[in-house]
Amino acid sequence: MRHNPERRTALLDAAIEVLAREGSRGLTLRAVDAEAGVPTGTASNYFANRAQLLVQILHRTRERIAPDPADLPAPLDAKVLLMLLLERMRRERSVHIAMLELRLEGIRRPELQAEVAAFQGAELEANIAWHLESGLPGDRQGVLLLYFAMLGLIVEDLTVPAMLEAYPVAGVIDAMVERLLPESPAQ
Repeated sequence: MRHNPERRTALLDAAIEVLAREGSRGLTLRAVDAEAGVPTGTASNYFANRAQLLVQILHRTRERIAPDPADLPAPLDAKVLLMLLLERMRRERSVHIAMLELRLEGIRRPELQAEVAAFQGAELEANIAWHLESGLPGDRQGVLLLYFAMLGLIVEDLTVPAMLEAYPVAGVIDAMVERLLPESPAQ
């Protein structure tokens, strides 16, 4: 297996685009090569098989959507953070669609579902811990409920954005934060 990190990253980014555009059935090593503009067979030099590629895509999505701590507003505000999350999702739409495709593929591949569940579970726990340690309002249960509500909002925005036109997203986020995280943040 090849170990050029820049090439691996470029191949994973190409794989994310293919997965988002073509779905799981369209994701082949050959399609990744074509998307990346590299010679046929290049992806197979980096990924032993499609299953390995799927797992590495999962981890690359995290790298692409993780916020830079320097970009976080000061002072921290839950409503602003959620709007920033939604804006990042819209900028990195293909990454989020690829994540949905990985979740769907996991329904048919128990080993991938286990990987996605472990990955997402660790991410959720890290986000809850960060939220609570940051002095933002709410308790563990409120943050968990907010996570699942926000996930639903993101799925709607990705899949049927026209449906959300009747519901101003900023107002929905304001209501979610007010109802699920009612305490005032520590000053």
